[in-house]
Amino acid sequence: MRNLKLFRTQEFRDIQVPGKPQCFSLRSEQGTVIIGSEYGLIEVDPVTREVKNEISLVAEGFLPEDGSGCLVGIQDVLDQESVCVATSSGDVILCNLSTHQLECVGSVASGISVMSWSPDQELVLIATGQQTLVMMTKDFEPIMEQQIHQDDFGESKFITVGWGRKETQFHGSEGRQAAFQMQMHESALPWDDHKPQVTWRGDGQFFAVSVVCPETGARKVRVWNREFALQSTSEPVAGLGPALAWKPSGSLIASTQDKPNQQDVVFFEKNGLLHGHFTLPFLKDEVKVNDLLWNADSTVLAVWLEDLQREENSALKSCVQLWTVGNYHWYLKQSLSFSTCGKSKIVSLMWDPVTPYRLHVLCQGWHYLCYDWHWTTDRSSGDNSTDMANVAVIDGNRVLVTVFRQSVVPPPMCTYRLLLPHPVNQVVFSAHPKKSNDLAVLDASNQISVYKCGDSPSADPTVKLGAVGGNGFKVSLQTPHLEKRYKIQLENSEDEEVNPLKLSLLTWIQEDVFLAVSHSQSGPQSVIHHLTVVPSDMEDEHGQVNISSSMTVDGVIISVCCSPKTKSVALQLAGGQILKYLWESPSLAVEPWKNPGGFPVRFPYPCTETEVAMIGGEECVLGLTDRCRFFINDNEVASNITSFAVYDEFLLLTTHSHTCQCFCLRDTSIKTLQAGLSSSHVSNGETLRKVERGSRIVTVVPQDTKLILQMPRGNVEVVHHRALVLAQVRKWLDKLMFKEAFECMRKLRINLNLIHDHNPKVFLENVETFIRQIDSVNHINLFFTELKEEDVTKTMYPPPVSSTVQLSRVPEGRKVDLICDAMRAAMENINPHKYCLSILTSHVKKTTPELETVLQKVHELQGNAPLVPDAVSAEEALQYLLLLVDVNELYDHSLGTYDFDLVLMVAEKSQKDISTAYGEHLIQEQLYEPGGLVFARCGAHQEALDAFLACGSWQQALCVAAQLHLSRDQLAGLGRTLAGKLVEQRKYSDAATVLEQYAQDYEEAVLLLLEGAEWEEALRLVYKYNRLDIIETNVKPSILEAQKNYMAFLDSQRATFSRHKKRLLVVRELREQAQQVHLDDEVPHGQESDLFSETSSVMSGSDMSGRYSHSNSRISARSSKNRRKAERKKHSLKEGHPLENMALLEALSELVQGTEKLKDEIRHILKVLFLFAFDEQGRELQKAFEDTLQLMERSLPEIWTLTHQQNSASPVLGPNSTANSIMASYQQQKTSVPVFDAELFIPPKINKRTQWKLSLLG
Repeated sequence: MRNLKLFRTQEFRDIQVPGKPQCFSLRSEQGTVIIGSEYGLIEVDPVTREVKNEISLVAEGFLPEDGSGCLVGIQDVLDQESVCVATSSGDVILCNLSTHQLECVGSVASGISVMSWSPDQELVLIATGQQTLVMMTKDFEPIMEQQIHQDDFGESKFITVGWGRKETQFHGSEGRQAAFQMQMHESALPWDDHKPQVTWRGDGQFFAVSVVCPETGARKVRVWNREFALQSTSEPVAGLGPALAWKPSGSLIASTQDKPNQQDVVFFEKNGLLHGHFTLPFLKDEVKVNDLLWNADSTVLAVWLEDLQREENSALKSCVQLWTVGNYHWYLKQSLSFSTCGKSKIVSLMWDPVTPYRLHVLCQGWHYLCYDWHWTTDRSSGDNSTDMANVAVIDGNRVLVTVFRQSVVPPPMCTYRLLLPHPVNQVVFSAHPKKSNDLAVLDASNQISVYKCGDSPSADPTVKLGAVGGNGFKVSLQTPHLEKRYKIQLENSEDEEVNPLKLSLLTWIQEDVFLAVSHSQSGPQSVIHHLTVVPSDMEDEHGQVNISSSMTVDGVIISVCCSPKTKSVALQLAGGQILKYLWESPSLAVEPWKNPGGFPVRFPYPCTETEVAMIGGEECVLGLTDRCRFFINDNEVASNITSFAVYDEFLLLTTHSHTCQCFCLRDTSIKTLQAGLSSSHVSNGETLRKVERGSRIVTVVPQDTKLILQMPRGNVEVVHHRALVLAQVRKWLDKLMFKEAFECMRKLRINLNLIHDHNPKVFLENVETFIRQIDSVNHINLFFTELKEEDVTKTMYPPPVSSTVQLSRVPEGRKVDLICDAMRAAMENINPHKYCLSILTSHVKKTTPELETVLQKVHELQGNAPLVPDAVSAEEALQYLLLLVDVNELYDHSLGTYDFDLVLMVAEKSQKDISTAYGEHLIQEQLYEPGGLVFARCGAHQEALDAFLACGSWQQALCVAAQLHLSRDQLAGLGRTLAGKLVEQRKYSDAATVLEQYAQDYEEAVLLLLEGAEWEEALRLVYKYNRLDIIETNVKPSILEAQKNYMAFLDSQRATFSRHKKRLLVVRELREQAQQVHLDDEVPHGQESDLFSETSSVMSGSDMSGRYSHSNSRISARSSKNRRKAERKKHSLKEGHPLENMALLEALSELVQGTEKLKDEIRHILKVLFLFAFDEQGRELQKAFEDTLQLMERSLPEIWTLTHQQNSASPVLGPNSTANSIMASYQQQKTSVPVFDAELFIPPKINKRTQWKLSLLG
C-alpha cells in the first residue's frame, strides 16, 4: 500500500552543441552522461551543468558531414575508460574519453541495426542489415554468427502426447469447428519499424530477440543462451509489439500486444509461453508503445508511450508511465506527459543501473532530466478518534482509499475509490488535526482535486464504494466529496511543458495553503512555493491555485515533513542538513534545526522517510534511509529498521529480525531508545512482538489498538501490539470507559484484574458505573472468575516508567473480598433478580467461599421464584453453581444446612455427574480398569471401552463392545488392537483366543500360541482348521528352536549357580576370619562388618544404627513391599561389598526358584518333542534339566546351613563369650537385621513330587 514519491529532480537545459541528440549512456562511476548525435559525442555533468568532453565522429569520417548519420547504440565500457559506439552504416568505434582517440574495432558492410552489451560487459551482440546476429567478446573478437530467423523452435521444444489438444477443448459460442480452423498470423502493427529488439536477462546468461518474421509478417520472440544456442520461440501472438524488456530478476520477458478493444503489456516465460498481462488505460490504436524498461531491482516497469495521429493538427503527446505490482495487481503509480514535437520530445530514457528508482530522460532540445523516487505510505495523520486511519494508494486515474478504522480489506480492494480525470502523481492528507480525513490529489495535468469529509447535498459521482458496499447493502460509512478542482498557475508555462513533474513534495499545511518544492535548473538550489487557493464562487466546478510566495533555499530539498501538533516544518537537504521552515512568520525564513545541545542537525546519509516527533519534551527529526539505517536527529539509533511510524506518544518500528517494537516517547531519551533497539538488549514483552517476515507498517488506528502491517506479497494483517493495547486500556480506565476497556481486554486476553489494579480507589468508588456499563451477567461472571489477590500492575503489566502517580492499594489478601462485597452490594441495589447468578458468583469467589449462603439463596428461589423477566430459576442457579464448585463439596455443605429438600435437589443434579467425574478421575490417575467399570456402570460405553483397552482387560472390552453394536469389521479391528496389547503383556493364549474368535484370524493365532509355547493349543487349532501344512512350516521349527533355547538357558543357569555358590563359600570363610579377629574389640560392630571382604572397610555399629535404624526412619514409613524394594538396593554382587553374601544368597535363591518354575514348561515341550519323533532332542533336554535340578538339590545344604542361620540371627553366648562379644551380638541383632533379610536364610523348596519327566524318553 505504498506509492512512488518524487523527491529530487535534476535538469540540464539547452546544451550548446550542434545537431540533435539520438541516444545516450551513463557513466555511473563518474556521474556523467554521454550523449550521441549525428555529429559525434559529448559528455556532460548534470550536477555542475557543464560539458566535460566533446568528440567529433565526422572528422574521422565515421559520420557524414551533412548530418544524415545515425548512431544505433552507445555503451560506456567500464574497464577501458572508453565508449563503444555503433553507427547505422556498420562501424563499431571505440572512443577513448581521456585521449579522444577513435578506433574502429569492426565494420559490417550491410550496416548495423542494434548493438547490445551483456550486463556483465563480457559479450556484445550486433544485429546486421543482412538479418544476422553476430556475437563478439568485449575485445571485439567474433564468436559466432547466426541467422536472426530460425525455423527450429529451440532446445526447449515441447513434447506433447495429445492431452489437452485444442481439438478436445471447449470453445464456447465459437462451436466445435473452431478447433479445426487454421491459425491466422497477423502481420506486424502498422506503426512497427520492423527493427530487431534485443534484451538481456539480468545475469547475462540469456538474451531475447524480437523480430518480424519474413514469412508471416508477424513478430516473434526468440530466446538464446550465452553460448548462442537457440532455446525457444514464442507462441504465435497476434498484435505483438516491438517493445521488449527482460525482467532483471529473470522470471519474465515483457512486451506489448494490441487486442481488438485494448492494448496490453504481456509477459513471456523463458520457454516462449505467455504468462500474465495487464491492460494499459488507452483505447485501441490510441497510442503506441515505444519501449519497456525494468528498473534495476525489478520492482518498477516503465512504459514509454506515444500518441498515434488521429486527427490532423491535433497536439500529440508522449507519456512515460511507471507501473508496479502487488498482490497480483498492476498499479500505475506515476505518469509523465511530454510533447511529441519541439524541444520536449523524448529521444531516449533509461533506468539507472546503480540507483534503482532513478530514471534518466533525454529530450530532443538537448534537455536532460533525472528523476529520483522512493516508496512512501500516504496516510492520514490525526491522533484522535475522528481520524479514520485512511491510507491512499495511487492506481492511474484512481485513488484507492482504505478506511482501516472501519474495515480491513486486502489490496487491491479498498473501502472507496476516487475517480480523477487524469493519472494521479501525488496524494496528500490535511495536516490539520481536526480535518485529517480530508485529502488532496495532484494529477499529471497539474490539477489539485480537494476532497473533504462532511455532509454533501448529493452523492458524488467521483467517489465509488469498493469492497464494503453495493448490492443493496446500506453502508454506515461517511465518504468524502469533491469540493473543487484547482488548476496550478505556474509563473513560467514553459516549465510545465519541459518538465512535467515541476512541483514535488506537496504538503497540505493549512486550510487553503499548500507547500510544494521545485528544483532550480541552473544550480543546486530549491524553491519552496506557497500555493494559495484563489477565492471563487462555490458553484464553480474549477478553481485556481496561485503561487502566492516563494523562497529560495541553498541546497536540494529532498523531503518535507510537518508535525500536525506543533505545525513545525522540517526540510531535508540532499547533503543531510535539516532545516526548520518558518512558514508562519511574516517574512519567510529557514534556520538550521538544532538538537538539544544546540548544534545543527545533519543526517549522515539521506533519508527517504522523515517525521517530526516529541521525544522527552524535545522536538526531534526522525529519518530512515533506504538501507534501513534509522536516525533521531544526527544520532544513528539502529541499522536494521525496515519501517517506522509515529503515533501520538509512541514510536513503532519493524526490524530485519521480524519484530515490531513500540516505545513511549513521552519521558524517554535518545540513548534509551538506542539501548532498546540494540541487538544485545532484551526487551520486555510489552515493547516487542514477533511479526511475519518482511512486514512493514502501514498505519496505526488512532485511539484504538490496531496496528496495520503489510506483508511482502501485498496482503495486510492487523495486529494488536501489547504496548498500544495497554496504553489504550489505561486511557479508557482513566476516563471511566469500562465497557470499551473490558471488551478490548476480553478480546485480546488481557488479565481483567487490571480493571481494578490500575486504580483501586477509583474502581471501588465507581463499581455501580462499571456494572451498568458492562450490563451482561456472563461478562460480570467472567470478571469474577479471573479475580486473584495478585496485583497485576506489579507483575504482568507494570505501568510506564514515566508514571509517577502513587495510587492507594488495598491491604494484602483483602482485594478479592473487597471487590466481591462491593460489586454484590451494587448489583443487589441495581437489580438483584437480573444479576442473581453474578451475586452467587460473588459469594463463591471470596477467599473463604460462602457456600451456605449460596445454597440458602438457591433454596429461596425454589420456594418462591420471582415473577420478573430477568429472574432465574432455582434449577438454573444450581446448574450454574455446579460449574463453579466441586459437586462433592457442594453436597457436603448442603447436608450441613439440615434442609432435606435442598439436599435432595443437589443430589438429584449431581448423581450422574459424580459417576462420570469419578470415572474421569480414575482415568487421570491411570487406574484404567476401575475407571472402565465406573463408566460401564453409568452407561458410558465408549469411555468404558477406551479404559478397558488401555488396561488390556479384553473380556470386559469385548463385553462393552457388544453393547456398542459394532460392525463386523469394527469388531475385528478391536480384536486386533486387544491382541496387540495382550502380546505386549506376554499373554499369548489370550491374544490367540481374541484373534481366532473375534478377528477370524486363526493363522495369526497359531503363530502367537507357538511364540508363547502353548504347543498343544496351537495343535488343536491346526487340526480344527485342517491346516496340517502349518505343522511342517511353523510348529516343528518352533519346537526345535524352543528346545535349543531351553538348553542354552539351562547351561547358563548351571554356570551362574556354580559361580555364585563358589563365591559364597569364599565370602563366608573371610567373614569367619574377620569375626575371629574382631571378637575382643571394645567397640561393637554390626552384622555388616562380619561380611566385609579383605578389601572392605569396617563400619561401626553406631554408624549402621544411624543408617538402618527401624525407629523414626523414612524407610519404616513405607509399605512392606516398598520397604523391601528400597532395602534390596543395598545388596550388590560386587566383590567386596559389605552385603555381598546377602546378594549371593538372594541370587542363588532366585536361580533355584526360577528353575523350579520351569517344570511345567519342560514337561509340555518334552511331550511334543516325543510326539513328533524328536527323541534325541527330548532326551537331551530332559537330561540337562535333571542335571540342573540335581546340582541345586545337592547344593542346598551347603548354601543354607543351620550354622550360618544361627550365627546370623542368634546372640553369641557360651563359656567362651566375653562381655564385649555378647554386647556386639545383641547390638548386631538389634540394629542390623531387617525382617526381610531373615527370609534369605530360609532355603528355597524344590518339590520332588512334581511330575515333569516323560518316561517314554527313558
